[in-house]
Amino acid sequence: MEALKWLLGLVAVALAVLVILGGLKRDREGNVLAPAPASIVLAALLIIAGFTLDEAFGQVSAGFRGVVLRFGAPTGEVKEPGLYMIPPWIESVVPMNVQIQAYHAEAIEAASSDLQDVHTSVTVNYQIDPGRVVEVYTNLRNDAEARILSPNVQETIKSTTAKFTAQQLIQERPIVKETADKTLAGRVEPFGLRIDATSITQFQFSPSFTQAIEAKVAAEQNALTAQRNLERVKFEAAQQVELARAQAQALSLQKTAVTPELVALRRIEAQLKAVDKWDGHMPNVVTSGGPVPLLDVFGK
Repeated sequence: MEALKWLLGLVAVALAVLVILGGLKRDREGNVLAPAPASIVLAALLIIAGFTLDEAFGQVSAGFRGVVLRFGAPTGEVKEPGLYMIPPWIESVVPMNVQIQAYHAEAIEAASSDLQDVHTSVTVNYQIDPGRVVEVYTNLRNDAEARILSPNVQETIKSTTAKFTAQQLIQERPIVKETADKTLAGRVEPFGLRIDATSITQFQFSPSFTQAIEAKVAAEQNALTAQRNLERVKFEAAQQVELARAQAQALSLQKTAVTPELVALRRIEAQLKAVDKWDGHMPNVVTSGGPVPLLDVFGK
């Protein structure tokens, strides 16, 4: 749009120059005479017309709304994104950003319900209500963030933090976020602002409380490890008991299954194994008084 305005101005100046040059005359000797007054007036009018057209046209970018002012006072009219035309020198258009914007606040000091010091960092996504841009401009101009959002974010974080203990701030973070969203939205809505989301990026506690949390976590991990070790020992002991019980049952079954016939059969099997291992020779040396080995092949 700025390029178009420059183009209109250049065209007006060029036409004015052509008009002036066209009004020049020469005397009989060939000398250039002063331009006619009419040419000068016409050129001036062309230049004025060019700059007037330049002020009459404008453009509202996407994501913005244009508040129309007449002699500096809002008329209540709002220009939508796109080209517009207004009476030059009388009206003007002020662009208002209605896109979602991010506001960052670092290390907001607060205290939890159990009186622990907490430093909170947050990011708030907000936007100006497109239907209330005239109201926002009239009351705040373009200072809504500094005059409304910033102090209300500070107060919201402090009041929300005071509703939770330090442990709840850590463990119930989604609930803390939801509470902050509702509280902040209620605070800024009367001023024409919308809250899209509040993101708690960091909770920072005092060094002593941080150390206490670390010690508690370490103790819980050690207790969990000990519990797992105990369960493992119990399981291994139960396995040993079951194994011993199975072995005892097997021995009991073996005892009940032993009969005279089974004993005789086992004896014959042992003698046959001994015969298979004998090389057919009697022992070469028999000690004095020692028995002569005999093989009872057939049994009795």
